[in-house]
Amino acid sequence: MMKTSLTRRIVVACLLPLTAIGSAQAQQNYPNRTIKIIVGYSPGGAVDIIARTIAEQLQAGLGQAVIVENKPGGGTNIANKLLIDSPADGYTLMLAANALAANVSLYQPPPYELGRDITPIAQVGRVPVVLAANAQAPIASIKDLVAQLKSKPESITYGSPGNGSTPHLGIEMFAHAAGVRFTHVPYKGGSQAMNDVIAGHIQTVAVNALEVLPHAKTGKLKVLAALSAKRSPIYPDAPTIAESGYPGFEASVWYALIGPKNLSPTIAGRLHQEVQRALAVPAVRERLASSGGEVTPGSSAMLAALLDSEKQRYEKLIRTARITPD
Repeated sequence: MMKTSLTRRIVVACLLPLTAIGSAQAQQNYPNRTIKIIVGYSPGGAVDIIARTIAEQLQAGLGQAVIVENKPGGGTNIANKLLIDSPADGYTLMLAANALAANVSLYQPPPYELGRDITPIAQVGRVPVVLAANAQAPIASIKDLVAQLKSKPESITYGSPGNGSTPHLGIEMFAHAAGVRFTHVPYKGGSQAMNDVIAGHIQTVAVNALEVLPHAKTGKLKVLAALSAKRSPIYPDAPTIAESGYPGFEASVWYALIGPKNLSPTIAGRLHQEVQRALAVPAVRERLASSGGEVTPGSSAMLAALLDSEKQRYEKLIRTARITPD
């Protein structure tokens, strides 16, 4: 029995260096097959658009196909779980947004731990949230909207990209401060919410500036306010939420590339380098700028700090507004 046990230990000891060599070779040869970027929202939304823009640039830099796979639902927790459960080999990544930081407070028990279950790679960009209405709706301003809601609580519906999303939390905090109650209708992405506003099924929608722009240009939606510190250059006639009488409710959607836990520093560093290169491409910068946003290059440590600060901010928002999953 002792001899068998000793033999096993010797075999394991011999295999460990081989495993380390194999892992090192895999990292050096990365990538040698298709890379997948998971998106927790429906196709056509802002996160999907940004993911495909970055995927195109990563494909050119890495020399391998980079595909986007949409996995909406569960407030992005379906996509989050897929990433967390995937091998830490650099072939499954995720373009995440603010819900990543919000969900650890919104859902109880927390579905994951940010510091434990993911590897921050790079922040990509930031776009302000806007509140828009059907062009034919009898709501011309935030003042009109508040007056109607005070007269008839919950009489105005608003759609959002999902429960716990940045637009949802931003509008709920605004409603709390204004002393009004909306009826919230969560969707699996901003595009579905906007389609229902245009069709007249709901009156208003809270999404980011990028998603509203095409419909605002065609006159199907009107922007009531931008939840930004200053007026959006693509909506110069739309007041900020502060100008509408409610300062302190600025909200923007950020996008970041992340991997599963234990992603090797070598692979994470290569991906970070390629994202920085992509963000320097004029076409990428112009695409975000034309949508009212901006690219946000920076280190992986900066992204980790952002996730930590956002986690704390959303914990306070969710507790103050008493927001729970629908």
